[in-house]
Amino acid sequence: MELLIPNLFEWVPMLIGFILLWVILAKFGWPVITGMLDRRVTTIKDSLEQAENAKVEGERLLEEHRLQLADAKKQSAQIIAEAKQSAEAIKTEITARAQAEAEGMITKARIVIEAEKKAAIADLQSSVADLSISVAGRLIAQDLSDADHRKIIERYLAEAGALNAN
Repeated sequence: MELLIPNLFEWVPMLIGFILLWVILAKFGWPVITGMLDRRVTTIKDSLEQAENAKVEGERLLEEHRLQLADAKKQSAQIIAEAKQSAEAIKTEITARAQAEAEGMITKARIVIEAEKKAAIADLQSSVADLSISVAGRLIAQDLSDADHRKIIERYLAEAGALNAN
């Protein structure tokens, strides 16, 4: 039993030492430890709040970037559509200009052809007149002057041309 029950001479000094140690720790150690723990709790709370704020800010920025990306896609689609419309308008304008130029060239060609046709007809009439004068002169055996022959032939050709025009 002696091992279980402490000796009174040993127990009292241990009790006094324990009480002194407890008072010293309560007076000086415990406030320092609780202050450190309180500062640690405050630091952890601040870190958690900052992390939460950073998370909220990150989500806000992510949503903002998504909206900007969607807006950029929308603008690029609009720019592409406008470019297509502009290209189509330019194509239409170039086609119209080319058709107008082609029609102008065709009109000029027709005018040139008509002028050459008239020149060829006049040349042919002149050749026919000369040939007719020579043939008529041989047939009639009269000597008409070239001017008389030419007048007669031009008169007949003019009458023949008036008949062909109708």
